[in-house]
Parts: sequence; C-alpha cells; structure tokens
Amino acid sequence: MRATTLFLGLIASCVVAAAPPAADLIVHDARIYTVDATHPVVQALVVRDGRVVFVGSTREAMTFRAAKTQVLDLDGAAVIPGMIDAHAHLLGLGQSLQTIDLRGTASFDAVIARVVERRAATVPGRWIVGRGWDQNDWADTRFPEHAALSANTADHPVLLERVDGHAVLVNAAALKAAGITRDTPDPAGGRIEHDAEGEPSGVLVDNAIDLVTKVMPAATPDELRDAVTRAIAELQRWGLTGIHDAGVTRDVIGVYEALAREGRHGLRNYVMVAGNDADIDWALQRGAQNGLYDGRLWIRSIKLSADGALGSRGAWLLEPYADAPGHSGLATLPAGRVRAVATRALKAGFQVNTHAIGDRANRVVLDELSEALDAVPVADHRFRIEHAQILHPDDLARFAELGVIPSMQSSHQTSDMYWAGVRIGPTRELGAYAWRSLLDTGVIVPNGSDLPVELTNPLISFHAAVSRQDAKDWPAGGWHPEQRMTRDEALKSMTLWPAQAAFMEAEVGSLGVGKRADFVVLDQDLMRVPAELILRTRVRQTWLGGERVYAAD
Repeated sequence: MRATTLFLGLIASCVVAAAPPAADLIVHDARIYTVDATHPVVQALVVRDGRVVFVGSTREAMTFRAAKTQVLDLDGAAVIPGMIDAHAHLLGLGQSLQTIDLRGTASFDAVIARVVERRAATVPGRWIVGRGWDQNDWADTRFPEHAALSANTADHPVLLERVDGHAVLVNAAALKAAGITRDTPDPAGGRIEHDAEGEPSGVLVDNAIDLVTKVMPAATPDELRDAVTRAIAELQRWGLTGIHDAGVTRDVIGVYEALAREGRHGLRNYVMVAGNDADIDWALQRGAQNGLYDGRLWIRSIKLSADGALGSRGAWLLEPYADAPGHSGLATLPAGRVRAVATRALKAGFQVNTHAIGDRANRVVLDELSEALDAVPVADHRFRIEHAQILHPDDLARFAELGVIPSMQSSHQTSDMYWAGVRIGPTRELGAYAWRSLLDTGVIVPNGSDLPVELTNPLISFHAAVSRQDAKDWPAGGWHPEQRMTRDEALKSMTLWPAQAAFMEAEVGSLGVGKRADFVVLDQDLMRVPAELILRTRVRQTWLGGERVYAAD
C-alpha cells in the first residue's frame, strides 16, 4: 500500500511539473494566419508577458488557462499579425488630422471652398494649411495658379500641399512672406512655377517648398505631441501596430521618446532619421538604437530623397516626360551624396533608405550604393530604395544582386494608373510598379502607404497588391495584372517583409513562439473572400504586446 501511494504521488508530481505556466491571454476559436511557415493557420494562440508562447489548437491552448487568464473567444473570426506600414509619415498624418483635408476635391474651386470654410474660424494673420489636392483629379489637369485663392484669403498666408508632398500651392501672402518674386531663382533640386506673365504662380515643387516652410512659424511642443498622439490612435484603428517613419528630425524623435517614456507611444516605430547633416551626425554619434521603451522605437536608419514625384513631374527620368518634352524631372541630391552617406552608415551599422521614383533616380541610387558597398563590404546591410516606382528593365535584377530592398506602396499604383501612362508613355509603363518582376528576382517587397499621401487603411494596399484595381474594381482584370502578388505574398508584404526590412523579424511580423503578441482581429477573412469584397473588411480589434489598444464599437 505504501509503495502504491508513493507511486501515485510521483505520478501526481510529474503531472503538476508538466503543466505549462499560466497564460495572460488565450485567443481561440479563430482562424489565425500566423505568417509562420511551421504553423501557417491555427485555431488558437497563447500570450504571456506580451509575447506568444504557443500557437496551435484550442484544446492545447486551454492547458495554459488559469484563474486570471483572459480568454478571448472569437467565434471563428480571422486573425492576422499586426500590420506594419513600411513607409509612412507619423507626424505628417497627425498634422493632416489638424489641418484641411483636400483629398477628393474635384476642382480648384472645391479646394478654395474648403480653405474659405477654415478661414472663417482662423484668427487673421495665422497661417492656413491643408493637404491632399491633386490636379490630375480635376477637369483642368494643369497646375493651379494662386490668383483665385489669394482673392479669398487676403488676411492669411496659405500653404496647400499636393497629395504626394512634393509640391505646394501658396497664396500671395505666403509668397510675400517668403520674399519670392519673378526674379527668385529656382533652388537646386526645386522649381518655382510661373504664370504666362512670368510671375510666380504659387506652385513650388520639391526643394523650392523650403523657401516658404522656413518662414512659417514652428509647431509648438504641445502641437507636436497632439499630432503624434492623434496619429497613433488613427493607426491603431486601422490595424496598424507598426510603421517605418520616413525622414524624422531629432526634435520630433525627442517627442516620440517623451511619449514612450510616459507609456503613450502605442506603436512600434522604425524611425528613419532625416537626411540633413546635423541629424545624420547626431544619429551616428548616438549609435544604432533597437527596441527602446519596450519595443516602441528603433533608430538605426537614415532617409534620403533622390528625386521628386511623378504626379508633379519631379520624378527624375532617363528620358523626358511624354507629356512635357524637354523636361526629365529633378535630382534633389547632389551627385555622390548617396554614396557618401551610405559609406558612413555602413561603418556605423546604419541602414540607408533612399526615395527614388524615376528610372534615372533609381539607377543613380543603385550605382552609388554599389560604390559604397565596394568601399565598405557588408553582407547584411539591407539598404532600401523607397518607392522604386519606375524601373528600367536593365535595373530590375540589380536589387537582388546588391541586396537592396525595394520598399513599395501598392496603393500608389491604383492612385496613379489613370494618368501614369500619359506621363511616361506605354514603354516605360511596363516597368512601373513592377512588384512581380522584382519578386521573381528573389527580393522581398515590403508594402506601405506613404500616409498621409494615401489613406491610412492598409487593406487598400492589400487589395491593390492582389488585384491591381481601384476600390470600384477598375479596370476589369487589373492594370498590368501580370504584376500582381498572391494573397500570401500580399500578407507578407504588410507583416513579415516590413519586419525583415527593418531588422525586426525576431520580434514582430509573424505570430511565432517568442514573438511579440501584436495581432489584429478582422470581421471577415481577407485571405478567402472574393477580391471585390476585400475592402469591405473592417478591423474589430488591434492588440499590441498582448494588450488591446483598439476595439470597434
């Protein structure tokens, strides 16, 4: 009897010892797309201390249950990893929520009407700012001129940013404040548009924008904090748990760090430091920063910009624009700048991410990155070209050969497809937004929105990636459908691939054991619904590190 009792006691102690530690959270009765090749689709996941400790069946997950475990029964709902926007502007999004939204305006008169509405609630003399106009959406697709705007805003300087952020329209008061006259020369990498009489039209392209922004009053610290917190809440609402934040000054990084110390930076932010000498020197001297404040901030990359945008004809092309003979766009950096910054970055363990849209800009950036890598050979540098929109066929394979990541925004394709062919003609159009051509060379293509250039909803990019169609399912069959991604690729492009493009794949991007528990609950299964229903998908919940940061009403 004594032996039997001892034997049973030994069994009991083994059972107790084998029981897994209690979970903080169990998510079950779901269809969970983990983006992890070992367990691609599971029923349940278990979270402890903000990280995933188990993925598998509901039965197995329940072995982690204890009295204080939160249990989330999703009744068959779809779950995906937290989405990551691989090219965004956090402060820009926040400021756009504070200013006039001009997206969707169908005419210049509609733009003026929105400015006049804001003028009524603005103290005379204070600047009025807006963003989002696009002359390509108007019946008259020429750049606007300021006369009608100025006639309605005599008491206020006005700056209205084009949707792509690479051109602005300012009124007469703003031109006067900046001292811009018919005799003001174009700055390097910028252009001042003029009217038929030779006077400034009010449109400033690329580096010419600085002529006005440098005389605008700087945002106060409270205004910056308000903008950032608004933006974070907006991102959480759309299922975004991370972004790659392009071109951030050290002053704004200071705001991010202050919010993170207070526990108010509910986002994983991979910061690309602004590409001016002062900010680069500051960042390189400080050294690479990874996962600060419980994985809220990474500061280990530099953002450069080699040209402008296609919509404002600032993209730098190998041949002139089809609709502007004699004009090939703008080089916004001096020759050798990318090479010089990349060489310094390689020595300091920093990544360089360079905006390049036109085929000439892409070629020049690839050339200069190659020269930097010859000087400082590094195997896993993960240099990136941001946008990579127009590529010459000869340059497609060079991304894989150099280890350069094309960071692209599929929603740009569906925004630009109506007029891109007019800008660049039918031959170059074949190399535009060429995701499949790049993927077939062996590279990854992290996806994003360039928000606030595009709308915040990341499923717009998912839908565009798999359909090459707009929200109205136009054109039938898709615009150059041979360049489409599969749904598995599109999901990776918004989760795992951005994580890899930011050296963060050990932390986020998939729902594997040991990863941070960042995930999104959707109201339908975007991996299985017909393509025309993808954009009807809504975010039910957003979770960051095992904590719910957003729930739909």
